[in-house]
Amino acid sequence: MGVWRRFSWPFVRRNLLGSVATLLFILVVNFFLFRVINPHPERTLGRGRAATAEQLAEISHRLGLDQPLHVQFITYLKNVFTGDLGVSFKYNQPVSDLIFERLGPTLALVGTSTVLSVMIGLWIGSRAAWRRGGRFDRSTSIITVVVYSMPEWWLGLLLFMVFAAGIGPITGIFPIGGLHSQGLDWWSFNGLVDSIWHLVLPVTTLTLAYVAEYSIIMRSSMLDVMGQDYLQTARAKGLTEDQVLRRHAIPNAMLPVTTLVSLDLAFAVGGAITVETVFSIPGLGLLTTEALRIPDIPLLQGSFLVFSAAVVLANLVANFLYAFQDPRVKS
Repeated sequence: MGVWRRFSWPFVRRNLLGSVATLLFILVVNFFLFRVINPHPERTLGRGRAATAEQLAEISHRLGLDQPLHVQFITYLKNVFTGDLGVSFKYNQPVSDLIFERLGPTLALVGTSTVLSVMIGLWIGSRAAWRRGGRFDRSTSIITVVVYSMPEWWLGLLLFMVFAAGIGPITGIFPIGGLHSQGLDWWSFNGLVDSIWHLVLPVTTLTLAYVAEYSIIMRSSMLDVMGQDYLQTARAKGLTEDQVLRRHAIPNAMLPVTTLVSLDLAFAVGGAITVETVFSIPGLGLLTTEALRIPDIPLLQGSFLVFSAAVVLANLVANFLYAFQDPRVKS
């Protein structure tokens, strides 16, 4: 009951209003930013067609670009709140439909890698800190720093060249790219196994990068916790070292990790753009890369809005999780 008391109405209201205000600010930036990048999207649509001035004027009228800026902004807000994110220049489809179609592969890729990396990284970081200076601590510290310093796209290319394309005596055992093989039903058992096989290398790439991040932060947080007096009190009560670690050290060291996990889960919506591009995974990251080439303004606006809303929502969830984890969080 004491935990739920921290969720008083002022505490919830303050966090909700802060998130709403952030989203409104993002909507304003989202509208004006892409009009600064490409103030004449009708010329983009008419590129390569030898469009006349009359045709460009007709495109501008169809898109509502001939309206005053404040009228365009009001229309934009009205459309966003009704779920209308516009029509893609490139695909000639509703942006909301395109984002929904590409959301599944991104969640499967980055969501799986985040869960795996959290479990492995927290175990490595807590064990390394608990046995500081030992062989396990020294070896994992070197490995995690090396892996963490590698760009994700570079690590992905290495795995791609060795285990997909093949190099020297090593023959490629994983698919070259994509999410499915041709001719398979995606929802059949064989199609599901085939999709998992396609995701092995990209998931491994992101998992290695995230494991290094989580283990480094968890180790640092654990070292700060290990000097606290309440651990000595727990030992004085007769608890074993394993019980002290699980019941007292790890829960208190998890606070900074909570923020990182929340942001990484938000990143699962945005997608790992570079990894999806390297392995040709048809997710939100690859969709954003394709939209940048034109540029496809409605698609970029919709993607930016979804990515930003995911981060705001993740921060809101992290603030509420703090109330469960830390008794010092007061309303």
